[in-house]
Amino acid sequence: MKLQVEIGDRVRTVEVMRQPSGFHVLVDGRPRLVDAVQVSPDAWSLIVQDAGAAHSVEAVVSSRPGNGTLDVYLDGLRIPVHVRNGRTRHATESTGAAGSLQRIIAPMPGKVVRVLVTPGTAVKARQGLVVVEAMKMENEVRALRDGQVREVLVVEGQSVDAGATLLIVE
Repeated sequence: MKLQVEIGDRVRTVEVMRQPSGFHVLVDGRPRLVDAVQVSPDAWSLIVQDAGAAHSVEAVVSSRPGNGTLDVYLDGLRIPVHVRNGRTRHATESTGAAGSLQRIIAPMPGKVVRVLVTPGTAVKARQGLVVVEAMKMENEVRALRDGQVREVLVVEGQSVDAGATLLIVE
């Protein structure tokens, strides 16, 4: 899974790959090995190996409703994090005039937990359309620009593959 993560005024590329011994995590190309154990619904105990040194970190993640921002607490320090919906990864526009279609696609395999719009709904740029859960994280997929929902192709509870079309906005 590859994400663009906004922390303050910095955007970082984070890639997470499951390994037999935990997770291989690349942050802006810098590798880390992370062993993660969930200790409560929103808390994790992590052992992070970075450049040969290992350290333990307690992480708590809570989402802010409706704006795609997470509050991440690392050893008690609050860090607001926004997982960006990279335009090329989550939606595509067909070529053509301003009235072209936006095919809103799943950023990764997961489960649709909420459909926030119905056919005919007028939407604004960056408005949340669908929430997909993957690896216990909710990802709000947003509109690229103003438009109107033409078709909703998924229902809540449905499993989707990465790249699957979720809905179409015109």
